[in-house]
Amino acid sequence: MTMSPVSVLLLAVGLCALVPISEQQTSLNRNSKEITRTEVARQNRITQQILAQYLQKKLFPHLTPVTTEAPPVTGNSAEQDAGEALDSDESEQISSHVSYDDEEGNDCSNCVDDSLGSNTINRWTMPLLKLGEKRYYLGIFFKANWYKSAQYCRYHGMHLASISSQQENDQLEKHIRDSGFGLEHFWTSGTDQGEEGHFFWMSTGRPLTFTNWNAGEPNNFRYENGEEEHCLELWNRDGKGLKWNDTPCSFETYFVCEVN
Repeated sequence: MTMSPVSVLLLAVGLCALVPISEQQTSLNRNSKEITRTEVARQNRITQQILAQYLQKKLFPHLTPVTTEAPPVTGNSAEQDAGEALDSDESEQISSHVSYDDEEGNDCSNCVDDSLGSNTINRWTMPLLKLGEKRYYLGIFFKANWYKSAQYCRYHGMHLASISSQQENDQLEKHIRDSGFGLEHFWTSGTDQGEEGHFFWMSTGRPLTFTNWNAGEPNNFRYENGEEEHCLELWNRDGKGLKWNDTPCSFETYFVCEVN
């Protein structure tokens, strides 16, 4: 039997009507989600690039921005990008923690030494500034107590800073001041938690051989909640520069990491 074009059209419309509305809606939702994931991934990449360039320009203006060519687009690139953008924070932290000794014996594979003129910056890089024999990282993107600050430094292959000379103290103070944080507090690795009044550098285990305390410090002030001051911070208390102060280790502030 031969069917006319009109009959074929009517038959097709009827078959479409047999498909449940819920299945059609499910298919539309699935396509919409895939498009959304891809768009989110694309915008995340753009946001990360803009943020990285902004931070580089503000904090490390002497570095040359890097421009890279976009990789060729393949059939699965959108799905891969979406998967990377939607990875959990946990997997991102683990990836950034891969650490090993470099050629100079420094356990900080995620770090880039600004003094070497490196212009490679990505989201896995810890920007360092070489001052004397040490390289420093300023923890200025969030505040943490002394323990969490020490953990963060160690997690990235570094230690909370120690200061063994007036020269080190002056160089570090200038770096912090030039970065615009001269009036803030900064944790070092100094502590007397082992024995009251006997401060040492947790990063090296060595006692303090050079000191730069604020007047009247350390005083181990006791607070109403019973907490005492056992951790060493840098603080411009009297407007005379970043000198040393003992304060409760639970106090949340910025911090300085170092690697030799």
